[in-house]
Formats: sequence, structure tokens, C-alpha cells
Amino acid sequence: MTLDPTTVGPVDVAVFAFEGDAFNGEIAPELASLAASGTVRIIDLAFIRKDAAGDASFLEVTDAEVDEAFAGLDDDQHDLLNDEDLLLLAEGLDPATAAMVVVWEHTWAAKLSQAIRGSGGTLVSHERIPHEIVVAAIDALDD
Repeated sequence: MTLDPTTVGPVDVAVFAFEGDAFNGEIAPELASLAASGTVRIIDLAFIRKDAAGDASFLEVTDAEVDEAFAGLDDDQHDLLNDEDLLLLAEGLDPATAAMVVVWEHTWAAKLSQAIRGSGGTLVSHERIPHEIVVAAIDALDD
């Protein structure tokens, strides 16, 4: 499937860091579920590994180390992330960590996005509130 800029929903790049430099695949079923339900479309998925010396390496979904766990998540990928992108992201990682980088379209919001653009609207601001801040705000409600 090709990406059509007139119908594509919001697209985000998310980087999830993990302690250690291995991927256990436990999140793969949840990613697959989001894609299967039509909530998101995974446009690109890559993995960064940074060893204790700070040297970075990259894995694609089809690489043997992650292929079994993440099989099927590369069916509609467009390889938007290149080595330069991944190197830049790796700079922000601590040594002895790993990261999963996912480029995904929020397909649940595609029609709303089309309507906003069709009405001459543009996104002015978008911010994700970190989980820790949400927890603190909820806790503050209870006080």
C-alpha cells in the first residue's frame, strides 16, 4: 500500500528505550494488535542497540534476532528511517541500552485530519504528556 498525502492520518515517530541491549519481543503482540485493529499503520520499524562502549548498531524487522517476534509487522513498511536518522537517535541513548523506533500513522484520526485540512485548518501544537506527569496529576486529584 502506498502512502497518500491527501488521506494519511497523523504520523508520529516514537522512540522507546530499554535497559540492556537485547529485545525480548514482548511488545510485538501489542503492536500487531494495534495494526490489525486499524488503530495505527506501522510505516517503519527499526531497532537501535548501543553497547557498553557506546557503539551503536541497528536491526531491521527482518533481521534474525527480532524477525520471529516481530514477523508480520513489516508487511506494509516504507523504510522512511535511514542510517543517518538512526545514528542521530542513537546519540541520545545511554550506553548499554536499546531502543525501538516506530513510525506510525494514527489511522483512527485519518478522517478527522482530512476534515481539518479540508476546512483550512492546520496543527498548531501537539504535545504528549509523559506518563509520570499524568500519574502525579491523578494523585493530586485524590489529595
